Amino acid sequence: MNSQLSLSTIQSLVDGSVANPGSLLGRHPVNYRGREATSVRVLEPNAESVWLIDSASGLRRPMRRLHPGGFFEAICDEPITKPSTSRLQMIDKTGKEIKTTSPYTVPSIFSDLDRYLIGEGRHNQLYERLGAQLREVDGVKGVNFAVWAPNARSVQVVGDFNGWDGRGHVAQPVESTGIWELFLPGATVGQKYKFRIQTQHGHWMDKCDPMAFAAELPPLTANIITDINTYSWNDSDWLQQRAEMDPMHTPMNVYEVHLGSWQKGPGRTHGWLDYRDLAKRLVDYCHRMNFTHVELMPISEHPFTGSWGYQSVGYYAPTSRHGSPEDFMFFVDHMHQNGIGVLIDWVPAHFPKDDHGLRQFDGSALYEHADPRQGEHPDWGTMIFNFGRNEVKNFLIANALFWLDKYHIDGLRVDAVASMLYLDYSREDGEWIPNRYGGRENLESIDFLRDFNIAVHENHPGVITAAEESTAWPGVSRPTYDGGLGFTYKWNMGWMNDTLSYMRNEPIHRKFHQNELTFSLIYAFTENFTLPLSHDEVVHGKGSLISQMPGDMWQKFANLRLLYSYMWTHPGKKLLFMGGEIAQWTEWNADDGPQWELLDFDTHRGVQQLVADLNKVVIENPALHWHDFTGDGFEWIDAQNAEDSVLVYLRKGAEGDPPILVCNNFTPVPRDNYRVGVPAQGFWKEIFNSDGEAYGGSNLGNYPGCHTTGIEHHARPDSIEVTLPPLGTTILRLES
Repeated sequence: MNSQLSLSTIQSLVDGSVANPGSLLGRHPVNYRGREATSVRVLEPNAESVWLIDSASGLRRPMRRLHPGGFFEAICDEPITKPSTSRLQMIDKTGKEIKTTSPYTVPSIFSDLDRYLIGEGRHNQLYERLGAQLREVDGVKGVNFAVWAPNARSVQVVGDFNGWDGRGHVAQPVESTGIWELFLPGATVGQKYKFRIQTQHGHWMDKCDPMAFAAELPPLTANIITDINTYSWNDSDWLQQRAEMDPMHTPMNVYEVHLGSWQKGPGRTHGWLDYRDLAKRLVDYCHRMNFTHVELMPISEHPFTGSWGYQSVGYYAPTSRHGSPEDFMFFVDHMHQNGIGVLIDWVPAHFPKDDHGLRQFDGSALYEHADPRQGEHPDWGTMIFNFGRNEVKNFLIANALFWLDKYHIDGLRVDAVASMLYLDYSREDGEWIPNRYGGRENLESIDFLRDFNIAVHENHPGVITAAEESTAWPGVSRPTYDGGLGFTYKWNMGWMNDTLSYMRNEPIHRKFHQNELTFSLIYAFTENFTLPLSHDEVVHGKGSLISQMPGDMWQKFANLRLLYSYMWTHPGKKLLFMGGEIAQWTEWNADDGPQWELLDFDTHRGVQQLVADLNKVVIENPALHWHDFTGDGFEWIDAQNAEDSVLVYLRKGAEGDPPILVCNNFTPVPRDNYRVGVPAQGFWKEIFNSDGEAYGGSNLGNYPGCHTTGIEHHARPDSIEVTLPPLGTTILRLES
């Protein structure tokens, strides 16, 4: 029997240089000896013998080796009447018998609707088609591999299943999508793989799967075939409650955590605890500290540990540093079952240049811009996503939905939004390209952010999105239908910078800087703000928060307690980075983590207890969280006493909620009999005092509270006389 393929064509198959092997391999109609017949062709480089199995009778038909590189062919008398798979029996070079199916006779996993949505850039469940999908075809189990590489000359699937020799496993192009696809029977969970891509210039390179669900422990880089649909969730009550929650009116005290350094475990790789250990420890700690949520610094797979996760390669894979995808599902599930929400940092602004990653993925600027004035970030040495490309937008939006769908994440904090909004971000004149109107706004990125927020809020009610955005861009947290970007919250970077700048001043000089505190209330309700004291405030030479406080040892601790008390009573949701709650002295180091040993000292335990109590006060008093985003929840009482560096204000909740009076003294001088106007007569109970003895203070305050005096003051119908503790905050609540 002679093949109807030429020797040169067979040789190109063996070499793996055929762009569409499915046009040659598999089942094809032929004219054999004057009649219609079917040619079944396979390429199995590791096979010694191959038989074609008749699916109806089970009879074996030997296939003839026509090339020593593993090309086999059988001619069947019957013509092709309908699409069908071809089952094979092989003896490999070790003598092992294998039953399999020809990859090139399996129908595509992509339906007409899939192809249409992918072309439009609107396939929200892209993660159920691309990547390595477990699949069963005609009773044969295997894995369907698919990758977007429109400018590749050829794509091979390599891995444990073929000895990392992809010549016999060349993917097929999926019509009009730029996607390459191959079903590999016998491939199974736990095996490692990559895509071997040939560029238009003939260069071969091994790339990680952009949609992979798991990866090896860095510095190893292969992906791992994973089934992410086997975990049994137990958080239905939480999800229902979340969907009914109004994020505008609920307390949110967020604990920002770097999982790799929060706590360490002896005998672990680099001391990294696994997700299950971390879940149990974090639940206990959050309950003790009254945090409502944890926010995890990026947990998607990243090659360089020192990037803290902000330079991601595996956008769909939780880092293997702490265990498997199922382990991370347990983490989220356990947090939810214990009433703790889970937010994650999400990084759609940029990605690293690692050879196995997204950069020049198919030999071209596929995910990034080709022009470095648009495609490279000058500060971080990373690549910028091309948001004007439908497939790139689809990759990222589907990724956001993936974390919410498959891992039940409660919110996404979007990193570096400012860098996405402006084309000239961190660039000099001549280093950036204006938009089509000649402006500096990144119009494609703006559209992407709006589409992202619409997709998240429509598909997952109750999930929040938060923007790390440091400019005066209007409407970041306003609805898209009102012209906003659609985020739930915006980080208040202006408040953070002004407040820390003020607190670094020696108290004697603070009277000249009163406006640095009062300024935030001019714009406090233009956005839905979160007040962050994040990891960015305690790295890169800034020092820890307590080391930034002025004065002697007592004053440093008092200033830090005052800073936290002022922050927790200011309008906006709250976020504190780990270590801040124990007043650690060194700035954060991702290799070491918080200085837990400091809790042997009363002063550090006092700060920890203060943070726990502030969280509780916010949760238990609607006046401190119900109107975080409207002027209805705030009222100045005394903002003009710069000479004494005193700020007094009211926080108010819904109708019927008792108001809260907050008195801050930013000097170490106690103020006795300080008269404060109040809106109603009665007893104002002191519910918190940052100078309390339990926190390490001098215990100067107003316990149990103050009765009104009947004297008008501060344009209010009544007043009380309070003691303002040194460098302290006292919080009083009107008791009926």
